[in-house]
Amino acid sequence: MLPITLYQKLKTDVFEWRNAHYPSEFPLIKTILEHNQNGFLRKAQFEALETYWYLRLIKNTSNIFDLYKEYFEGIELLKTLGISLSKDDLTNLVLERGGLDSIIEKVKNDDDFVKKYKLEALRETLTLKYPSYILALAMGAGKTILIASIIAIEFAMALEYQEEDGFFARNALVFAPGKTILGALKEIADTPYKKILPTRLYKSFITNVKFTYTRDGEKDIPVIRASSFNVIVTNTEKIRLQKGSIPKSYISGQLRLGLEEAKELIANRRLQTITSLPNLAVFSDEAHHTYGQKLAKDLKRVRQTINYIAEKTNLITVVNTTGTPYYNRQLLRDVIYWYGLSQGIEDGILKEVRGNIVAYKDVSDEVFIVDVVKDFFTEYGEVKINNGEFAKLAIYFPQVANLEKAKPIVQQTLIALGLDSSIVLPVHNKSPEEIKDLFDNRINDPKLPYRVFLLVNKGTEGWNCLSLFATALARKLKSSNNFVLQASSRCLRQVVGNTKKAKIYLSKDNVSILDRQLQETFGESLDDLNRAASEMVSLKITLKKIDIEPLFIKKTIQKVVPQEKNSSRLILEKPKTQDIVGFEKTIYSMSKTQRKGVLVEIGSKKGKLGEVKIDLYQASVMLAHTYRLDSLEMYKLIVPFYPEGEISMIDLELIRHQIEKQVINYKVITETIEEALALVKTKGFEEEIIDGKVLFVTQIRINKNNLEKYVLGLDDYGSKSGKQPVYGFHYDPYNFDSEDEQDFFVWVLDKLGEDPDNIEDIYFTGAIKDRMKTDFVFEYKDEKGEWHSYTPDFLIRKKDGKSLIVEVKGIPYRNEAAENKMKRLEVINPDKLKYELLLLEDGESIFGKVLPVSDWIYPNKE
Repeated sequence: MLPITLYQKLKTDVFEWRNAHYPSEFPLIKTILEHNQNGFLRKAQFEALETYWYLRLIKNTSNIFDLYKEYFEGIELLKTLGISLSKDDLTNLVLERGGLDSIIEKVKNDDDFVKKYKLEALRETLTLKYPSYILALAMGAGKTILIASIIAIEFAMALEYQEEDGFFARNALVFAPGKTILGALKEIADTPYKKILPTRLYKSFITNVKFTYTRDGEKDIPVIRASSFNVIVTNTEKIRLQKGSIPKSYISGQLRLGLEEAKELIANRRLQTITSLPNLAVFSDEAHHTYGQKLAKDLKRVRQTINYIAEKTNLITVVNTTGTPYYNRQLLRDVIYWYGLSQGIEDGILKEVRGNIVAYKDVSDEVFIVDVVKDFFTEYGEVKINNGEFAKLAIYFPQVANLEKAKPIVQQTLIALGLDSSIVLPVHNKSPEEIKDLFDNRINDPKLPYRVFLLVNKGTEGWNCLSLFATALARKLKSSNNFVLQASSRCLRQVVGNTKKAKIYLSKDNVSILDRQLQETFGESLDDLNRAASEMVSLKITLKKIDIEPLFIKKTIQKVVPQEKNSSRLILEKPKTQDIVGFEKTIYSMSKTQRKGVLVEIGSKKGKLGEVKIDLYQASVMLAHTYRLDSLEMYKLIVPFYPEGEISMIDLELIRHQIEKQVINYKVITETIEEALALVKTKGFEEEIIDGKVLFVTQIRINKNNLEKYVLGLDDYGSKSGKQPVYGFHYDPYNFDSEDEQDFFVWVLDKLGEDPDNIEDIYFTGAIKDRMKTDFVFEYKDEKGEWHSYTPDFLIRKKDGKSLIVEVKGIPYRNEAAENKMKRLEVINPDKLKYELLLLEDGESIFGKVLPVSDWIYPNKE
């Protein structure tokens, strides 16, 4: 039986934390995490985000080894750390030299011991002096978006809680894989932060965050030293202690620096800028570049750099993301969350490959290639993805000579199949630059004709070709790198609406290599992938009715207003000169020689508050955020007093008192207002151009077993009923939560088909809950006084302006707090709005409950 892992222990605790509604010292995290339950983040992303914040807030950002010691004891600790000793060593160390602590000391300090038991990766974990976590997510799960989400929430929490000790990150350094700095920066900068942060927090975040990337040839990083809310995207080559190459212009001129001296100067200036930034969090995207097959070489370089940063500035945490959390078949011990390839297939993030890994025995290249091409076009010849691209095949070759030999064979096979031979595109290092650019940056353009790619040293990592459905590798490899794994798995990325499996063609020799590399990097085998069946499927939703008139309703709100006239404008004065308040801090440490828990004074520090100054922009943001004011207006009010651009902490506190006295001259009143609720907001949907027409689309993921039961498309209804409906389907298809909801909708359509009367339309509203896509979401308080969102199932509107809101619900799922909210709205809008709850017993038919709806539609008919 395999030992339980740290990430499994954490998963249980995080689940309990979620069920308790995220209690912590910082209650804002509850608002943020519940906001992120709107479906924008995938399951894996959201669970990883929860785990991270559980460790930050509940476990106080513990180091990994401290977490292991908290969760495991004795022999169980050794097992879960992957320490398996010989009987002699175990007896010698445990019984004769001080027990488990002696083993841990051996791992930390004894090179021969570490080499003997292959504990190099574990040593890194045990010796780190700062918290460093690995979030392991399979390809396609969205690791970069996860990093962006963590950064946004860290900054939002820092803005909200202006704490003295700086618990939250105010700056972020992101290591992008390889040379892909610009691509990583664009993905982070383009992240829809409105979907991650509630509106109030988003506004503060987006007005303060600054995105920067390191450029080749620049001596420094273009950020203000000691500033806050910077996101710097770089790669390991530009920010590390190892010296790098520089242009000759940097070693010429009056100073006439030597080459080595100039290299040190550039490296130091970049690092000095990084280490000047307070409250820094470091993120490593695609961390297998650090931890994987080049562990000994790359880990040393990157670790040295991060260790240096940790010594020079306040390093909050280090977060590594990877899809390959194994090294030599051993799970890296820093993993706090793991979402594997099999889970990705089951959840519909990756294509299924079950039964589609094909091995060829003792065949020549020609026979192999002919059969692969024929088989591919037989199975995928007419397969398209949602943007119209045809399915594609990639064939990998060891050398350009092999590619050139195979190209005419591929073309002749295509001609024999009645296909155009020009759909073949060879790509390798000697290809023209325009071909390389097409392959790297424009491969997903549906206008491109290419369907078969012949590759050498291309497309093994980072190639995101969504329409790639099959890969072929014909030759056994002698090297120990992950080529077979990286190349063969390129075709697994899933696309919206696809139910077609991917396919991998291998030589017999490569099967064992692929199986070994899967186990070494993912902890899974070919058998695991062959058994993994997709339980989830992505479904594209398209808006069909865009110009829907808003629903106008009256609602009561609480409003803050001035108690006296002309008191709404803030008037500030520069604080008068006062005595500077002094302070003294005493510093303690845990004694190693005394009893556990005894603190020993090791030093003290004196200072004066007036000596501590902060940037005026930062002060304006802090004051505006605290009192819900405009930060730019706040800056305009205080900048005349401090033209030098800085303000002391004493003056900041005195100005805060001035603001406090003025804002308390407000009172809270209850007011009835009329509000226009947009049933759909196109800005929350993605634009897609098909045949020159702009469509507004989004995607959802549902269980395959629920497709027939709960999903109803416009064409499906038409084929079943024999007619196209006049009403409903403002988006297509509708994705109901239950068969009862679908039955009710079909019943209404049938009734209106017989006699439409005064009906304008019927809308299924229960599935779209994202406030970026609709305003038809209602806030209510539960019995504990906590706020929640509620989206009713249906809205039926009449041409005379009256509306009926219908909720279909089983009794066990009843939500009385939400019902009371809707009943209050009904009272405020007696002539316009009616709320009808159709409660069902277990097994009860919806048709026995529809009379109130029928009476509302046809009030004057018997």
